[in-house]
Amino acid sequence: MTDVAERLVSFVEALRLKGINAGPSETIDAAQVATVLGFDDREILREGLAAALVRRDGQRDVFDMTFDLFFPAGIGAPEAARDELAADTVEQLRDLLAMALADDDPRALDQLAEVAVDLLGEVGRPDTSTHGWSAYQTLERLRPQTLVAAAVGFRGNGGGGGNGSNGPVTERLHRDEVRRAVGRFREAVSSEARRRTAEVRGREVVSRHAVAPSKDRVEFLSANAHQLAQMRRTVQPLARRLATRLSARRRRRRRGQIDIRRTLRAAMSTGGVPVKPVYAAPRPSRPELVLLCDVSGSVAGFSDFTMLLVKALSDQFSKVRVFAFVNAMAEVTELVRENDGDLSARILAEARVTKWHTSSDYGEAFADFMVEVDRVVGPRTAVLILGDARNNNQRPRLDALHRIAERSRRTFWLNPEHGSRWGLGDSEALTYSEVVPMYECCTIEQLSTVVGRLLPV
Repeated sequence: MTDVAERLVSFVEALRLKGINAGPSETIDAAQVATVLGFDDREILREGLAAALVRRDGQRDVFDMTFDLFFPAGIGAPEAARDELAADTVEQLRDLLAMALADDDPRALDQLAEVAVDLLGEVGRPDTSTHGWSAYQTLERLRPQTLVAAAVGFRGNGGGGGNGSNGPVTERLHRDEVRRAVGRFREAVSSEARRRTAEVRGREVVSRHAVAPSKDRVEFLSANAHQLAQMRRTVQPLARRLATRLSARRRRRRRGQIDIRRTLRAAMSTGGVPVKPVYAAPRPSRPELVLLCDVSGSVAGFSDFTMLLVKALSDQFSKVRVFAFVNAMAEVTELVRENDGDLSARILAEARVTKWHTSSDYGEAFADFMVEVDRVVGPRTAVLILGDARNNNQRPRLDALHRIAERSRRTFWLNPEHGSRWGLGDSEALTYSEVVPMYECCTIEQLSTVVGRLLPV
């Protein structure tokens, strides 16, 4: 039992490193769950520990990957790889995989993933520190994505348990099902490679480096297309949480400010002691919001997410206007209102956000905005500037930023780059931060915290 307790504690520590906030009380709950459920059924144990340790949306994938490392289904090479299959060629494995994809058999796919990793994925010599198993190498040699047509053919011929092809619609459905099965196989290969590598390098090391962080901790500037798509799916749940937070702040402010004159007059009846404060009548007008978004390069993913988030929160403001730029400023409010997909790509294609070059130039964009500032920005307007402040060594035009800040109720700058890099190279972040407050927003977690605290009510 001591070994089990130590493993459970290490498991919780690994989850904490990946952003799952499990403390001592959650660890005690997890230990009680393990005591009650036992270890006979691994999937029941998985669900029980998840109920005790996972508290937020978007963390289940991290939990599952870490669970598979600390509570694996087995150890060492799979039985199938020790048997006759060890002599199979890659082509024979591909034929078996095509049939398993056609049958959409999860058990067969898991077994083939184990065999494929054992036969094709080993990297480094056993006596070196680089020894392990690579999911990437396994998938590159096996190329499961090229087996879709073969698997659909098996189904069409009745070899995959189907009823034969009934035309283009049926074939398209079969292709979609096979593609989903390919996705499950790729996940199984990744899980098996992590398990085998953890046996030789240690579970803690592999969980630290091979388990992807939860979506709210993925950095905008390093996210790939798949991760950005996953992050966009979190916009609506996040917007609901932020809307609730903003509504609570608005309710607290509805009493208005204390009216000093009326409070002192009322205090005359209590000998001058202001026992009961008198509040001025509230002014429940909702603020306006203006976004100035850099849509160039890797910053585009951050701007995309924030624009979609603000769109989902639009009913919290009396008016929302969105302007985008690379080196020229253009209003894109209607484009944002009509589109939920890759906003930056559409903005770059349809709006005039560049001039004679395609490099970011914040100074030139701010100077462009001066034409609009008196009409767009007023005393009830909050301005959010989104971008990394990398100005490609052009003039920063602090005078234009000063003008925006003077006209607005409040102006903030949200920067998706780590604060340690501000001011390095062509970054004007430190210079701009002397004019308006600048906040580091590298992840969804940071962005939601900053936005929830800063948005006006």
